[in-house]
Amino acid sequence: MPYVNIRVTNEGVTPGQKLELIEGATDLLSRVLNKDPATTFVIIDEVETDNWGVNRENVTTRRRREAEAKNK
Repeated sequence: MPYVNIRVTNEGVTPGQKLELIEGATDLLSRVLNKDPATTFVIIDEVETDNWGVNRENVTTRRRREAEAKNK
């Protein structure tokens, strides 16, 4: 019974995109590991950008800094 957990920042992932992720992960496990799609679970967690960090800063700060740099 495979379990896949996908975490993304909550920056507008559409229901259609989520469905594609669920279908794609399920198909991959079925094709590569011969797992039954009926018992494959895919969970998508959306994380606030304040709670996601990269290179010593959170994504909120990073996005703001990148936007400011573009506007100069």
